[in-house]
Amino acid sequence: MDHYLLAKSHQQDWQTAIDACLEQLQPLPSDAGLGFIYVTDSHANNLANILRELETQTGISHWIGTVGMAICCTRTEFYEQPAIVLMVTDLSADQYTVFKSSQEIPALPQTDHFRLAVTHGDPRNGQLAKLIEQLPDQIGNGYLVGGLTSSDSYYYQVAGELVEGNLSGIIFDDSVSVVTGLTQGCSPIGNIHQLTECDSNIAISIDKRPALDVMKEEIGEVLSRDLNRIGGYIFAGFPLADTDTGDYLVRNLLGIDVNTGAIAIGDYLQPGVPIMFCKRDGKTAVEDLQRMLNNIKRRAKGTIKGGLYFSCLGRGQYMFGEAHKEMELIAETLGDIPIVGFYANGEIAGNRLYGYTGVLTLFL
Repeated sequence: MDHYLLAKSHQQDWQTAIDACLEQLQPLPSDAGLGFIYVTDSHANNLANILRELETQTGISHWIGTVGMAICCTRTEFYEQPAIVLMVTDLSADQYTVFKSSQEIPALPQTDHFRLAVTHGDPRNGQLAKLIEQLPDQIGNGYLVGGLTSSDSYYYQVAGELVEGNLSGIIFDDSVSVVTGLTQGCSPIGNIHQLTECDSNIAISIDKRPALDVMKEEIGEVLSRDLNRIGGYIFAGFPLADTDTGDYLVRNLLGIDVNTGAIAIGDYLQPGVPIMFCKRDGKTAVEDLQRMLNNIKRRAKGTIKGGLYFSCLGRGQYMFGEAHKEMELIAETLGDIPIVGFYANGEIAGNRLYGYTGVLTLFL
C-alpha cells in the first residue's frame, strides 16, 4: 500500500524548519523514495542546503517542487513568512520518471493510458506556453498539472536537484491511480464576442468595433466611468473550443488606450477567436470550488491517499476573504488527507496555462 506523509513548518531558520518536518514524518517508510517540496521566498536562498539535508536525513533522492510567494498544505496557507511543506511517498522508482527539462525527457514505453506529469515552470521563459502545449504529446498521451514558480527573486524548480529556466517535473506511469479537477476563480459577464483585429497582445477591434467600446458595454456604466477601478477585477476570457465543460482561459488586462479604443491583454492574440470579459468573484469562486470538489470526490473510487493543489496567487485569502479558507473548503469535502502545493504565477492543466484557477490532483 502506498503511503503519503505530510510535514510542515514555519520556523524562520531553515535547519530548525527541516528538523521539525523530519520529526513529523516519523516513522518514515523504509522504502520512501519520492518527495514533494514547496518553500516560500524566505527559504529559497537556502533551498540547495535544504535539499541536501533532506536527502542526507531521509535517503530520498527524488524531490519535486518549487518556490512560491505563498504555499499550502492540508487546511493551511502560508503567506509572507518562512515556510516549508513536504509530502513523501513510497511509490516504487519504476512508477515514475523525473525530468529536469522538457528537452531532456528519456524515451518512454508506449501506453494506451494517460500519463500524469506534475510540472513546474520558470515564468521568465517566453516559450513556456508552447512547451506546455507540446509536452503531453511528447510523453505519449500525457496530462499535465502544476504551476509556474512565483517569487520576488528566486525562480528555482526542484527536479532531483535545483533547476531553472524551463519546464521540469515528474511523469507517472499508468500504475499510479489519480484523478484531477480544475476550478475557475473568475465568472463570465456579458456575451461571447469575436476578436476581429489585433496586433501581438493588443486587441484593436471586437465584433468589428473598437475593443474598448465592447468592454464598456459589458462591464456597465459605473465601472466604465472610472476605468482605473477595473484593475485586478475585470479580465479578458477566452472560451476553449475543444471542451464540453464551458472552460475558458483568463488573462490580465495590461492597459487601455482611450484614444484608439485598444486594449492590451496578457497573451499573444489571434484574430477570429472568441473573447469575453470576466470578473473576479469570491462568491462564484466558492461555488465553483465546491462543484469541482463534489465531482472529483465522486470520481475518486477507493481511498484517497494524498494530493497536490496548485492555486493562483490571486486566489487564497485574496479571493476567499480570509487565510486558510480555500484549503479548509477542500478538507471539509475530502477530509484531512495529506495535500501540499503552492500559489502559482500561472496554473497548468492538460496542455494549457491558466490564470485564477485551482488545479487539484488526488492519488488513489
